[in-house]
Amino acid sequence: MLMTIIGIYTLFILISIYTSVMQIGYVNVAKNGKAVLLSSNDFIKAGNYSVAKEKMSIASMFIDYIVFILWIGFGVKFLENSIYFENEALLNIAVVMSFLIINSIISLPFGYYEKFVLDEKFGFNKSTMKQWIKDTLISFVMTLIFGSLVVWGIYAIISTFEMWWLLSFVFIFAVVILINMLYPTFRAMFFDKLTPLQNEELDAQIKDLMDRTGFVSSGVFVSDASKRDARLNAYFGGFGKAKRVVLFDTLIEKLTAKELLAVLGHELGHFAHGDIYKNIAMVGGMLFAMFAVFGNLPSSIYDELGVTNSPYFVMILLLLFMPVLGFLMMPIMGIVSRQNEYAADRTGSELGGSGGAIELANALKKLVNENRSFPLSHPLYIFFHYTHPPVLERLKELGVDVGDIDKSALGAACQADI
Repeated sequence: MLMTIIGIYTLFILISIYTSVMQIGYVNVAKNGKAVLLSSNDFIKAGNYSVAKEKMSIASMFIDYIVFILWIGFGVKFLENSIYFENEALLNIAVVMSFLIINSIISLPFGYYEKFVLDEKFGFNKSTMKQWIKDTLISFVMTLIFGSLVVWGIYAIISTFEMWWLLSFVFIFAVVILINMLYPTFRAMFFDKLTPLQNEELDAQIKDLMDRTGFVSSGVFVSDASKRDARLNAYFGGFGKAKRVVLFDTLIEKLTAKELLAVLGHELGHFAHGDIYKNIAMVGGMLFAMFAVFGNLPSSIYDELGVTNSPYFVMILLLLFMPVLGFLMMPIMGIVSRQNEYAADRTGSELGGSGGAIELANALKKLVNENRSFPLSHPLYIFFHYTHPPVLERLKELGVDVGDIDKSALGAACQADI
């Protein structure tokens, strides 16, 4: 059983690395071809950024694999033998949280490199070292507090109920929904400063869009995201009357009012089609599968690993394999999500009236330019990683001429490697 677990994780890492290698080869060839949506210089820069990010991802996967082997080999047993509490609940919390803290520390260099090397080089990073350290510490403390509560909840369920895996799934699913509800509030409290939108005319136009789709919100807010990052973004957060519309200040700065309304129309399209509930249902399905599998493992696995049959080991095993199941589920979730994006584009176009499609297309082009998103990707990479359709496909669906693309070069790129 132990070799089966290691084999499954090894296969996951190999497929992940292979997918990234194919993407790197594809982009390295494509970036030297005819530029699409971007100027020639920006097209090459976007390609270089995409390749650099993917190489960092491969390095991260190698480290993840080594860490996984160490945890399975002796790490969990080491924690079990090193941490002692007479109270079983405290013992389980201490072991699982130690596992999470160690993993967080291991991932810190990659977070630093991405922010202060890659993003700095390509002009995205606006954060200071002081800000980054503050954000990291806040995230750490929040993980420690809320993570401990969640671990305690699962421990209590495992210790009390025979069908603990089913009740644990219900508990975690409820936590996921609660996080979605509270995310905008916590982000505003600890990370971003949110202020009501001051542009009264734009605020009225946004509220008119919301009224037309039956979207009830607690208000339209602007986030000071530019203090950390130059990318453009917006999000709708929360449930019920606690929903908020949050616009990054970078988005307001770079898009015209009509383009901004087109982007929000797209997001309201997701609301109108119930996409958020579909996504939550898919996450629920993934969580159910995880708890069903790991809640019924044979007891022999504990003997093979030299650990006791304890709730904390089940929780650690779930955390170790969460990326594997996520990777397996991603193609299915991606197919559904990409179709949802096309439908939201159509709704956003309709909400914008006769010129809605053009305004949305213009906004998508600006997002590509400002975020330096390389517009071309390997089909295999799209299959495993894309939750949104490639921007070129979205533009075509909106009736926009994206120009000629060198298909022969792209065909060669599909065969390329690093």
